[in-house]
Amino acid sequence: MLNWTFLPEERELEADSEEASLEIKKPDLNASKEQNACYVSERYKQVYLPITYSLIFILGLVLNGAVVWLSCCQTKPWSCATIYLMNLMVADLLYLLSLPFLVVTYLMSDTWLFGEMLCRLVRFLFYTNLYSNILLLTCISVHRFLGVCHPLSSLPYRTRRRAWQTAAATWTLVVLQLLPTLVYSRTKYVNGRAICYDTTSPENFDRFFAYGVVLTFSGFLFPSLIILVCYSLMVRSLTSPVENLPEAGYLARAKSIRTILLVCSLFALCFVPYHIARFFYFVTRFRNSRDCELLSAASLAYKICRPLASMSSCLNPILYFLSRGNNRAQLFQKLRQNKDTTLQPDQRGSKEDAENAEEEDGNDEYQEAIAGI
Repeated sequence: MLNWTFLPEERELEADSEEASLEIKKPDLNASKEQNACYVSERYKQVYLPITYSLIFILGLVLNGAVVWLSCCQTKPWSCATIYLMNLMVADLLYLLSLPFLVVTYLMSDTWLFGEMLCRLVRFLFYTNLYSNILLLTCISVHRFLGVCHPLSSLPYRTRRRAWQTAAATWTLVVLQLLPTLVYSRTKYVNGRAICYDTTSPENFDRFFAYGVVLTFSGFLFPSLIILVCYSLMVRSLTSPVENLPEAGYLARAKSIRTILLVCSLFALCFVPYHIARFFYFVTRFRNSRDCELLSAASLAYKICRPLASMSSCLNPILYFLSRGNNRAQLFQKLRQNKDTTLQPDQRGSKEDAENAEEEDGNDEYQEAIAGI
């Protein structure tokens, strides 16, 4: 088993979740004590990460704050889409408030100045933001799919009450999944300086690796598959021919498809590279690779991609602003008529008069979903 130690003048493994400089001890066939040192320079992150996190903090605070203010000032009851998006904004704001601690830490050469409780809380908020974002985006994609592909039969499931219940269940699941991070994250004094582990201390990394693999599958791969299936079926539905659809309807459909592709692209940009780099880095550490170039590449990729995951806090408000698009009621009405051809006009009118407030909200949600909100 390969043993990793640190050069005396460098920080211990994962001063901020990553190693600074490693010394790899290779077993000698002649039982010699000769050591081969593997230097992994991380000076770049003391510039790159404070700059990127500062920009994300400023931009994210402005955008998310604007969304919360606009949503709270509107007199119309929140739609289901707005409920999900507001939960996203809350998750983003909680994470953004933790970024100044990380900026100061990187500027201080990974020295943690804020105590163990804040160390655990900051690491917990990062992962909470990451996986609540993914799961809430999954909820939104399922909601849109039902509104586009099953607009009438799904009305009982697309109400504000259901949206609040789903959001509460999502938060509960995320917190339960991430409780172990409060145990694994900790502080430790190394060479007279306090460091805050992002994953865990080196002696506990094997157990954390197993937990991390399970979390990747349950928190990222499975939800990503659901999102991919939902949006693929939505695009297929939107590209299917509709008789007697006005030209404006085709333009609205095309815009909806472009919006779906944009949302998928944003998801892929923020979460896919991070999880690939993170898995590569974890496997490299777990296998105790002797390849210095591989170790350096894994460390570099992980650090470069970390701000991409945080960047979702700036990009999520785009989903809200996309939902404030132009009125496309003509298209929505035409598509609803195609879905409801079995009803006579007078029957349809009486049915609409009998709808309660939540069902009306569900109809609005169909319009938002078909528009790619």
